[in-house]
Amino acid sequence: MLPQQDLHSVSTPDALPFYKPVGNECAVFETAYRQRLPLLIKGPTGCGKTRFIAHMAARLGRSLHTVSCHDDLTAADLTGRYLLKGGETVWMDGPLTRAVREGNICYLDEVVEARKDVTVVLHPLTDDRRILPLERTGEILHAPDTFMLVVSYNPGYQNILKSLKPSTRQRFISLSFDFPPPEIEAFIIASESGLPEKECMPLVSLARQLRELKEIDLEEVVSTRLLVYCAILIKSGLNPYHAAETALVEPLCDDPDVKQGLLELIRATYG
Repeated sequence: MLPQQDLHSVSTPDALPFYKPVGNECAVFETAYRQRLPLLIKGPTGCGKTRFIAHMAARLGRSLHTVSCHDDLTAADLTGRYLLKGGETVWMDGPLTRAVREGNICYLDEVVEARKDVTVVLHPLTDDRRILPLERTGEILHAPDTFMLVVSYNPGYQNILKSLKPSTRQRFISLSFDFPPPEIEAFIIASESGLPEKECMPLVSLARQLRELKEIDLEEVVSTRLLVYCAILIKSGLNPYHAAETALVEPLCDDPDVKQGLLELIRATYG
């Protein structure tokens, strides 16, 4: 089991993280927050889900408790546990409990990766009760109006053994994310990397071709995050072909034949 401090991160609402809206997602998030509704965000890896949530938390002036879910994550990791400290046993709140006590936002990234008992803990917080029972301490925490629960997952990557039950999904309102339209994606890449927008357009065009490949079986497609990394390498002086090989091909696969096919597309783009 990971130490509790390694399970999550907490960000405070200082500078507003950069985010370029694609549709009405900001209005939906803010309305869900005001109406005390839990939110589920679905979308591929690296399409901007986490950045969006950080942006909205800062925009709303709330601290954000982010938990990266994994196979070993249990309900106790979220709610808390008794720990031996200074020769005595003391209760330590988990990130979900802290977010509820403080009235802040708790974000569970890739929630389907966590153990099944995690969703059971979430249920009382996702209906009209908005409570968090702590069996170990005998407390029942009532979430303040400013508390919000947000979860996310990548539906294209999950299999039948790792999916949210319909009974859990229907406790959330939901937003579907995808990669931005070309002009917006180029703007995002330029804003994040410092590479001129016109030099980002070939990257966006290349990414669209890679994402539409049918004959090559990739577990994941090229993310906007990887395009930003590639643009940073190019901005730093690396040859675009080598930058694309390093940032767009090597992270996606290990198969030599598949890599060769991807490199051919890069050569066609950059020569």
